[in-house]
Amino acid sequence: MVTFPRINIKTPIRRLINSRWPTVGLFDELADDEDELRILFDLEMRTNPRNQPAAGRLAKLPAGEILNGPTAHMAMAAFVHCHEDGGRFNSGTLGAWYASLKIETAIEETVYHITRRLSMSEGGFPQQMQMRELLTTVDVPLWALCGAQSSHPELYLSDDYGPSQQFADQNRWPFKQDGIDGLCYDSLRHQGGVNICIYRPTVLKMPLIQGDHYQYNWDTSGNVSVAKLTAIR
Repeated sequence: MVTFPRINIKTPIRRLINSRWPTVGLFDELADDEDELRILFDLEMRTNPRNQPAAGRLAKLPAGEILNGPTAHMAMAAFVHCHEDGGRFNSGTLGAWYASLKIETAIEETVYHITRRLSMSEGGFPQQMQMRELLTTVDVPLWALCGAQSSHPELYLSDDYGPSQQFADQNRWPFKQDGIDGLCYDSLRHQGGVNICIYRPTVLKMPLIQGDHYQYNWDTSGNVSVAKLTAIR
């Protein structure tokens, strides 16, 4: 059985999301407890066919693991509204909260993945997008995969997430009893950068703190420039 050393991350972790997503959720102030929140989520998802996969993911979260209150919807979206193909360390079965220790790493990661997605569309470029920085902390030990590229290269393949997703599903909470709450790993998009992947919603300190805003500009050839925006909240 493969295991890794555990590490506690003491500094804030930074996630970038598209600024078009609202900062106030539909149910942030409506539900008094988790049972009510699950009912409201279920009602919303059943009345919108596009949310059917999200309903299945929500059902996989055990009791006590649904966040409520201000900014909770932005946190929960990472777990239930994930891409059907998943990410490096999660399959489409259930999402995860991806973030970085440094904003530079978060920018490089999001630029890479958004550019790749846009390049698959005939009308992808030119393009403009604004991104919102979300900060939080986690106070649980994480598996430290940093420095494991040589010993476990299958977890660091550039564009093939199959082996790393299988590794995650075998070790992550809640698929495994006493599964890991999350892990940290080296960024392939920003040299020296460290990424964080959190599997358990309730280990995220709430509410999320809004940081800076950034604007990504792609020209007709797909080249991107990034500008930090000011006086935006």
